[in-house]
Amino acid sequence: MQLFIVDAFTDQLFGGNQAGVVLLRAEQAFPEDSLMQNVAAELKHSETAFVKQMDTDTFQLRYFTPEGEVPLCGHATVSSFTVLREQGKIACGNLLAQTNAGRLNVSVEPDRIWLEMPQGEIVKTLSQEESDQVYAAYQIQAAEQPRGFQPCVVKAGLADVLLSVKSKEALDHAIQNREEVIRLSQELGLVGMHLFFCPENGEPTAYCRNFAPLFGIDEESATGTSNAALTYYLGKQNRIQLNQINSFVQGEAMGKRSVIQSRIDSDGSIWIGGSAVISICGELKL
Repeated sequence: MQLFIVDAFTDQLFGGNQAGVVLLRAEQAFPEDSLMQNVAAELKHSETAFVKQMDTDTFQLRYFTPEGEVPLCGHATVSSFTVLREQGKIACGNLLAQTNAGRLNVSVEPDRIWLEMPQGEIVKTLSQEESDQVYAAYQIQAAEQPRGFQPCVVKAGLADVLLSVKSKEALDHAIQNREEVIRLSQELGLVGMHLFFCPENGEPTAYCRNFAPLFGIDEESATGTSNAALTYYLGKQNRIQLNQINSFVQGEAMGKRSVIQSRIDSDGSIWIGGSAVISICGELKL
C-alpha cells in the first residue's frame, strides 16, 4: 500500500493540516479495522484516509483518527484527491467520493479540490446553562460572548458546537479545559467545538479554532466539516451570500495557518475547497 503525508488547506510545505493518505490497490479489500486504526495511531495525524477506487469516477474513503473511525473528514478528502491527481490516477473534472457520511461530489481543479458536503443542519440551540458551560470550558468571559450568536450544535457531516466570540484576542487566548470538553462532547453527542470570530469587514469571513479531544485531537489546524457547518450557519444568519467564495483562517494558534474556502451554491449545496501539497510518500510495510 502506498502511503502519503499531505499538508492540506495550504500551498506551502509544513503548513495547513496534515493528513495521512493510504492508497489501496484496485483488487485489494479494505484492511481490518484494527489495522487501519493502528496505522492512524502510528502516524498520529488528526485523520488518515484509506482510499480505494471502485469505478472510473468513484472512490471509497474511510477515515481514522488516532482514537477511532469517523464518517467524514474534509482535509483528508482534499488530501486524498490531491494525491490521486498528482500521482496521475485521475484527471481534473468531476468525481464521486463514497464515504460513511454518504456519496459526495468532488470537483478536481489544477490547483485545488472542491468537496460538496452533506446538507447542513442546526441540530440544537444550546440552553443558557449549556452555553455557560461551553464558554467556561474555554475560559471565555461574558464580556466576550456576542449577542445574536447563541451557541448551536450544527452538522454538515459531523456535529460540532459553533461558539462565537467578540474579538480575535478572545479567540487567540481561549484555553481549553480538555476533560470538561470531552465530558460536554459526550453529553451533547459532538465531535468537537468550533470557535470563531467574524471581522466586521468580512476579510476573512472568520478566524477559527477547532478542538476535538474526545477523538484525540486537542486542536486541529484546518477542519473542512466544521467550516462547512459554519458556512451553513452564517448563511442562515445572512452573514454570507449565495455563490460567493468565503475564506476561513484556522491554525494560527498552532503556527500552521490554513485557509479553507467555501461557497453555497444557488441550490443550497455547500462546498469546501482548498489546496494541498504532498510532503512525504513511501510504502507501507505490512
